[in-house]
Amino acid sequence: MALNPQWSPPRVWFLTALDDTDAMTTFEQNQYDRQVARWLLLCATVVFGMILLGGVTRLTHSGLSMVDWRPLVGVIPPIGEQEWMATFDKYKQFPEYQKINKGMSLDGFKVIFMYEYLHRVLGRLIGVLFAIPFFYFALRKRLRPGLTPHLAILLMMGGLQGLLGWYMVKSGLVDNPRVSQYRLAAHLGVAVAIYTYIVWLVLELRPAAQAGLAGVRRYARWTPLLICLIYLMILSGALVAGTRAGLVYPTWPLMGDSFVPPGLYAMNPAWLAAFEDVVTIQFNHRIFAYLLFLVLNLFAFLVYRHAPVGRLRTAAVLLVVVLWLQVVLGISTLLQQVPVWLGAAHQGGAVLLLTAMLYLSHCMVRPRS
Repeated sequence: MALNPQWSPPRVWFLTALDDTDAMTTFEQNQYDRQVARWLLLCATVVFGMILLGGVTRLTHSGLSMVDWRPLVGVIPPIGEQEWMATFDKYKQFPEYQKINKGMSLDGFKVIFMYEYLHRVLGRLIGVLFAIPFFYFALRKRLRPGLTPHLAILLMMGGLQGLLGWYMVKSGLVDNPRVSQYRLAAHLGVAVAIYTYIVWLVLELRPAAQAGLAGVRRYARWTPLLICLIYLMILSGALVAGTRAGLVYPTWPLMGDSFVPPGLYAMNPAWLAAFEDVVTIQFNHRIFAYLLFLVLNLFAFLVYRHAPVGRLRTAAVLLVVVLWLQVVLGISTLLQQVPVWLGAAHQGGAVLLLTAMLYLSHCMVRPRS
């Protein structure tokens, strides 16, 4: 397996996750690479599920139901009626119950509690699922040279994500029973960054792409920018979710009676409206989506047109399919006023779009020599 291509685009950290010059090419190392790739793929799948469950937790307004953070002893849920009542009494002391859910029954509380509980337990499961195999592969010397530092960074990012999740929840346990949109965007952003990092490592451990990519070399330099744009689009969606801006104008293609609604950037200072004014946030999200839709369609068309038949063309088609699916999900979510299943599907679709772009990028920047 040749790992030193004759050409490579400008070096970007997430497009050069493994050092090709250190890679081993023995049969034994290839076997280990496949084992590590399968483990990382499982981790990426569970992280994707975690992102979906996080969306469901937010959409069902369940995130503030657990009012304390017990990272080591919080795995076991309340058992028995007495423990449930004690947990419910704690919840009653905080603003979400007092201002929004006053009079909620114990059964109703159990429902929202279990969404948040499962979300936190899955986070712990991901930590175990990642840490134990990591140390096993490292101690058995099955990790190819250059991979260990990346896995160590991922482990630290996972710990940071747990702390950030509680930091986000704390913002909603004060006078206003809503989490900060800034902290929500940061929490989702780190989760997606972890997922992206893992997926790229999996792709790096796969066989190299096909030869004959001279026709698409000119476009490979744009792939880091497109990945960043999709990532920023996901953060934009987090602002929409955090401020519930998607409920302001549930119409499309117009916002109410016009394409450009009144009251844009009406705050002082004006730039703050992009982060805190619901009308401006929804408008920006729409315009960003239109721009990304045009750019990604054009990019995929140019790659498909100049690429040889094979994996790269398949990747370009996959990107377009996921892009159109995400557009349909976004419009449907808006028009249906953000039902839980559609909102979660739209969030998942954004991550799938990022995955398709990562795959296409890898096909372009890792040609076989």
